[in-house]
Parts: sequence; structure tokens; C-alpha cells
Amino acid sequence: MASKVKNEDVEKCLRELLKSEGYELNKSRTYGETGVDILAKKEGETFYIEVIGYKSSGPARARDFYEIFFRAISRLNDGAPNCVISMPKQAEIGLPQRARQYRVAWERIGKAIPELKIWLIDIENKTYKRTHWNEWLKNK
Repeated sequence: MASKVKNEDVEKCLRELLKSEGYELNKSRTYGETGVDILAKKEGETFYIEVIGYKSSGPARARDFYEIFFRAISRLNDGAPNCVISMPKQAEIGLPQRARQYRVAWERIGKAIPELKIWLIDIENKTYKRTHWNEWLKNK
């Protein structure tokens, strides 16, 4: 079983990575403050990024995923050109299964919201992988 990863650790790592790539970032929010977790801008490219950690409980991970999905797409109200769900690399194990489970809906969501992306953050190795929503329907 993969170990638990805190939201704050994922956010801190991603902020460091994006800053090293030259992105201009919003300030970290304080506890209870609303708004996007990370707003990253560089050379006309803008990402509205919502961050979740990784919990040991499967039902808790599912609940977190559904919540972050709606937080991410709510950024369309702000005119977000890119809505990003950012999660620890440990989540990569379950994403293909989740995409297959909701296959028709997952595909329709990806077509209806082409701005939707999933980024996987490796906090141990300080790297991340960018993917598009519908990439998870492929055989992974």
C-alpha cells in the first residue's frame, strides 16, 4: 500500500518545481482562505491548479478525487484556460481503473472540458508529469 502524502507537501513541491521553470505564482493561501490553490503564469500560459494529497483509505481517496474534480472545473467560472488536478504520483496506480469504471462519462467529461488536466507530483524525486484527462482511458 502506498504511503500517505499531505496536501501541503504536494503543493510545496509543485510550487518549487513551477518556480524553477520560471512560472509566476500566486501566494499560498492561509487556512480557511478560498480560491485556487496555485495560479501559475508564464509566457501567456496560465494554469489554475487544485491540489490534493494521498490518503491510505480508498473511500477517502475517492471522496477527495470527486471534490477536487469539482473545485478544478469551478475555475472555468474564472476563465481558466487550463484546469489542473494535481495529485501525488501514488494516485497513478488507481487512475486507469477509475477512468475505466466511469469510461463513458470520463470520455464525455474530457470532450466537454478540454481544459481539464491531471498532473502527478513525485515529491521524493522532485518531478512531475503532466497529463490530459482522457489520457487515462488508454491502456495504462
